[in-house]
Formats: sequence, structure tokens, C-alpha cells
Amino acid sequence: MSHNLIQEGKFSYIEAGEGQPIIVLHGLMGALSNFEGVFNYFSQNGYKVLIPELPIYSLPILKTNVKNLSKFLKDFMKHKNIDKAILVGNSLGGHIALYFAKLNLNNVSALVLAGSSGLYEKSLGDTYPKRGDYDYIKRKTEEVFFDPKVATKEAVDEIYASVNDRTKVIRTLAIAKSAIRHNMAKDLPKLNTPTCVIWGRNDNVTPPEVAVDFQKLLPDADLFWVDECGHAPMMEHPDKFNEILHNWLKVRKL
Repeated sequence: MSHNLIQEGKFSYIEAGEGQPIIVLHGLMGALSNFEGVFNYFSQNGYKVLIPELPIYSLPILKTNVKNLSKFLKDFMKHKNIDKAILVGNSLGGHIALYFAKLNLNNVSALVLAGSSGLYEKSLGDTYPKRGDYDYIKRKTEEVFFDPKVATKEAVDEIYASVNDRTKVIRTLAIAKSAIRHNMAKDLPKLNTPTCVIWGRNDNVTPPEVAVDFQKLLPDADLFWVDECGHAPMMEHPDKFNEILHNWLKVRKL
């Protein structure tokens, strides 16, 4: 991304714009650049957008879980003097946003979920026995998207390096187990905050029925579909994603 990473103590993040805060939470194998379209668009349209690097690979093993990543978000908001924010999360990032909202609903203006875990997702576990096979990792990365070309060589290289790093593998598996443990089905009916669910119709990781369940279980959720789209609509169709979200925010006066 063109924006410089800001380093302050334990926090690394990018920030731009002024106005209502939007905090973006990336996924397990995600990167800040996954949200470049969201970051650029909303920071130029009346919002302060912040994307922190989540400490997925730097927390102690026993603390590598959804709960402690939620605590990290709380600390980040305190560090930035943000009392209330719109939380936008993809995959694991959505799960962290949901868990944070469960404990800190007064600090959440709205939730935006895209391919979020928290109810169900296909395990990443079958990736690891073949972690030395670059072509296999490339194919698994391409399967995340409707259009395999979205899986750039840079993205595949980054994931290949991660799945061949023993420390990262251990933490990735710890997070995966934590995500299953922290199933949100019983908590969602209590999360009475405006929620925008934006989902790829061709999501193979968190299939479309997961989005339908999120809409059913959350008290105040609107569901929007993105056609010819996999697990990361903000990457495959950034303009469509931004249009849906911006219109929703206007309707909800957020």
C-alpha cells in the first residue's frame, strides 16, 4: 500500500481521513493491502479509516486466540482515543469484531461482516500436510476467490512462506481451534447493533448459507450479495463493496 505504516509501541497501523472512525480487521491469512480499496475510498469520503496489524503471529501461544485479539482491539481503540467505531471485518477479522461487540457493545457504532467466521468455516488444516508443495498452496489460495487471478504471485508467496514457518503454523492452528471454540451462534441475538453483511455468492470458505444464518441470528442485520465473488468481496469487487457499504451507511445515518 502507498500509505506508510505507523509504529507506536505494540501497534502498527495505517490511518487516513477525518470523521467517524472505521476500524478494519483483516483475516488470518490477510494483509492490510486486502482493504486498499476500502481504505482509499472511505478515507476520502468523510471517515477516519484505521487498519491495525493484528498480532496473530506475535502473541504468546497460549494467548493466541479470538479473545485476546479482541482485547488487542480494545487496547488499540484506547491508544487512539476512539470511544466508538464502525468495525469492518473479513474472515477472522469479522469474528474478532463480533467477539469484541459481545463484550463492548457500547463501543461499536456498527458491524460490517464479509466472509466472517464465527459460525462456520472450512478448516485450513488440510493445507499443512502439503505445505512444502508450492503448486498446492497456489491452488488453495486461488480457491478463495471466484477469479483465481486475484491470487497474485505476491499473495501466494506470502501464504507459502507462512505455512512453511513452524511458529506461524502453530499459531494459525491455535487460532483455528479458538475460532471453533468461540462459536457466536448463542451470542448473535444479543448483538443489537446495525450490521451490514456483504457476502460473495461463490464463497467456498464461508458458504452463502453462513451469511443467511448471520442475518437470521443478528437482530438488526442487512444482507447484500456480490455476484461472481468468493471469500473476499473487498478484494475481488472493491468498487461494488464500497458502493454497498457507503449506501448502507447513508441509509443508517452512520
